[in-house]
Amino acid sequence: MELINKTAIVTGAAGGIGQAIIAKLREQGAKVLAVDISEQSLQMYASFGSKQLETFVADVTDYQQVEAMVRYAVEQFGSLDIMVNNAGIGAPKPLLEHDPIADFEPISKVNQNGVYYGILAAGRQFQAQGTPGVILNTSSVYAQMASEMTFTYNVSKAAVDMMTKCAALELAPLDIRVCAVATGRVDTPMLRQYEEIGLWNHIRKEQMRQNFTQPEEIANVVAFLVSEKANCINGCTISASDGFENFKYPLMG
Repeated sequence: MELINKTAIVTGAAGGIGQAIIAKLREQGAKVLAVDISEQSLQMYASFGSKQLETFVADVTDYQQVEAMVRYAVEQFGSLDIMVNNAGIGAPKPLLEHDPIADFEPISKVNQNGVYYGILAAGRQFQAQGTPGVILNTSSVYAQMASEMTFTYNVSKAAVDMMTKCAALELAPLDIRVCAVATGRVDTPMLRQYEEIGLWNHIRKEQMRQNFTQPEEIANVVAFLVSEKANCINGCTISASDGFENFKYPLMG
């Protein structure tokens, strides 16, 4: 129970990784505000008791809604200790087939602006409380790697890595840690887009052990990073990718 008496906000709560993070944080004793874009997407939490979990509908691309999300968490649980900026989207498409608006702005607004707004709102709340805090951002191995068909996604995640570093530096005097976790191929509904275009088996082999990472494995890393056991980890992105970024696609196997 490493997180007992801690309050956390998790955005992207309806996604595969978000669900796993929330389950793990609650298992570790945290009270959690689960945030997603619609009431419908949050229905999976309808049967949970409100003592340890609440839900909130917010569009993370709107700063006022992100501020309201933070206020609600404090109203319900008394304070805020952990912000997990997990909301993210992606859609594979060749660069030269892009619509500059439809294929760039929506992904950038969620993956980049949403993280920025979460950092800002949580940082201000921690400052107002006069307490330490942890901000954890979901990044990707693609923040550091080029790949076909994911131009906007890669650019947005590179921004997340730099926001993590810069925010950690500025917030350090307030005893606020900021770090990120870089995922590889995680078996979630978002990844299943590649099954539809015939690339499922191909991308599986991009993992060193040729198996997709499970959302629960990412949640284990997140739970550690937001705990006091990870107090010395700050201003960096931790890879949780089964070595994805450290080798080229094998010639054999």
